[in-house]
Parts: sequence; C-alpha cells; structure tokens
Amino acid sequence: MKMKKILILVNHDVVIYNFRLEIVERLLEEGHEVYVSCPYGSKIDKLIDLGCKYIDVEIDRHGMNIVSEIKLLTYYFRLLKEIKPDTVLSFTIKPNIYGGIASRILKIPYIANITGLGTAVEKKGLKQKISMSLYKLAFKRVKRVFFQNTENQQLFIKNNIAVDRHKLIPGSGVNLNRYSILKYPQDEKIQFVFISRIMKEKGVEEYLKAAEFIKNKYPQTNFHVCGFCEENYEDTLNALQDKEIIRYHGMVHNVEEILKESHCTIHPTFYPEGMSNVLLESSACARPIITTDRSGCREIVEDGVTGYIVEQQNVKDLIEKIELFLQLSYASKQQMGLAGRKKVEQEFDREIVVNEYLNVINEE
Repeated sequence: MKMKKILILVNHDVVIYNFRLEIVERLLEEGHEVYVSCPYGSKIDKLIDLGCKYIDVEIDRHGMNIVSEIKLLTYYFRLLKEIKPDTVLSFTIKPNIYGGIASRILKIPYIANITGLGTAVEKKGLKQKISMSLYKLAFKRVKRVFFQNTENQQLFIKNNIAVDRHKLIPGSGVNLNRYSILKYPQDEKIQFVFISRIMKEKGVEEYLKAAEFIKNKYPQTNFHVCGFCEENYEDTLNALQDKEIIRYHGMVHNVEEILKESHCTIHPTFYPEGMSNVLLESSACARPIITTDRSGCREIVEDGVTGYIVEQQNVKDLIEKIELFLQLSYASKQQMGLAGRKKVEQEFDREIVVNEYLNVINEE
C-alpha cells in the first residue's frame, strides 16, 4: 500500500480531535503523513504528540467579509502548492468550499464532509443561492462527498452537485469504547442536562423556559446547562442560576462526568445539524434523550423507546415530553437509555465512518 501525504482542513481543533481522532490515528498507524490546518486550540498539541504536523490558519467561522474569504482561499491555494498532499480531507463549511476550490484548481484528490449547512444555506434566498454556487464550483472534481443526513444530501441532489459521488454515513459516529454504558443514577432528584454551544438556534431559550416551568411544578428536578456562550446569554444563565432554576457549568471538557450524574439529555435544537454528536454520546452512555423532529436528530432517537421527539421551538410540547419522562418508573427510564445504547451500537459505531474514509483514501 502506497504511503500518502494527507492534509486535513477544518475550522476548529475540537472538530478534528473530539469527532475524527480515530481517522487520524488509523492514518498514522498505516504510515501516512498527516497534516492538520486549523486555528490553534487546546487539542492541537495532542494531535502533534500523536505525530501530526500542524499549520496554523485564521478562520472567521461566521463572518462573510469578502476580503477575509478571498484571503482564506488564497491561503489554502498556497498551502496546497507548498505541501503537495496526495489527498485533502475537509470538514465544516469554509474549509469545504475554499479548500475544495483550491484542490480543484490544483487537481488534488479531495474528500469533503458535510457536517451541517448552517442557517444561511438552509433558508431559501440569496445566501442559499450563493452558497450552492460555491459548493458547485468547489465540488466539480471532488472524489467523495460524505453526508451525515439525507436532508442535506437531497439539497445537493436538487442543485445537481456531485450527485454521482455522494455517500451517506452515520454522522461522525461515536467511539463505543470511550463512551461506554454508565450506571444509571439512583438520585431521587431527576437530573436533566443541556450540552451545546449556547445559542438561540440550539434551543437554549426553549430549554430554559421548560426548566423554569418544570422546576416550579416538580421541585425534585435539576436542570444543568453545559457549553460556552456563542451568543450573549451569560446574564440570563446567571440570573436563572441565582434563582436555582438551573446550574450553569460553562464549557465542559469531560462530558462523561456530566452524563454520569444525569438521567436525560435534552437537545431542543432547530439548528441545521449534520448529525448531533451530543445525542450520539448520550445514547452511547445509555442516557435517554429528548430532542427535536429535525434532520440530524430524529435519526438517533426512536420516539417512546430511546427517548422522545418534540416539535421544534415548541415549549409546550417540550414540557409535555419532560413530564412524560418524569412519570416513567426508574426501571423504564433505565431501559430507555439501554435501548439507546443498542441503537448506536447497531447504527452509529465510529468504526463504520473510519472504514469509509480509509476505503476512499486508499482507492487508486
């Protein structure tokens, strides 16, 4: 087998270390030379220790300044010319588009992963048209486009983008050894947890409203919030914590420690998810989940069996499902979590994703 030079383009160190580490490890084990380009973060040193070569880059993940966008495209073009990789792997929107355009120009084999499309692409309008045009330009010679849900894939089919090179995979998958079955807590107080970036579209407002209602009606409940504030919710969270409605933990680096104490994960998102990693990790740890009826979430939960599905942005429905969960016996709650574990074992093992990547990379 020919040893290759692999360049990974991504917008955040957590995206590669937390959700694609096993791909990196397998590539290194097989003797490939692995480069990672993303903004510096706390996980980068760990990737370097594994044997990766790191190249720093500035990426404004949410901005649309034309000068910054051209600067990023130019940077990727120079980087690819300098490294001369055999294959480029990209994750997240801007690396997918600008890394793809640079790879196309330089005729370098390129594998993209649609981890979610963002609000600008999901909603019809000028931004969606521009984004689809850029994807069409970037993916004209793409070797494979991996999709995490059928809704994203259908949008690309509708826009006739690389339709003969699509492959649906189970999100990022979940490492079933790292996220093992946790003993279900016997605490008399039922612990609910929200784990996400703190932003409106992740459903934080619906969660907080439901938490306030449930906490007042059922004092034997606790509601936890874990994640960094990507939007300005600090004052709201601190005020609700002072009222003992919630407990705000900030950014949590060891999710298992939170899941160990929790009875149920609530993820009321209406964000354009690829496939929700927090739901996969919670289910792998045998925790019931309550989440919204949208692509990237509904695939992970079997309603009434592994958790509950709620209507997006519907606080009343969320409250009703939380109350349904509270009415379950301890044994039923525990069984719901174990059913979730069985589902991810059968459908979302990360080894499925790793093998798909290795198969494409090793194709001649």
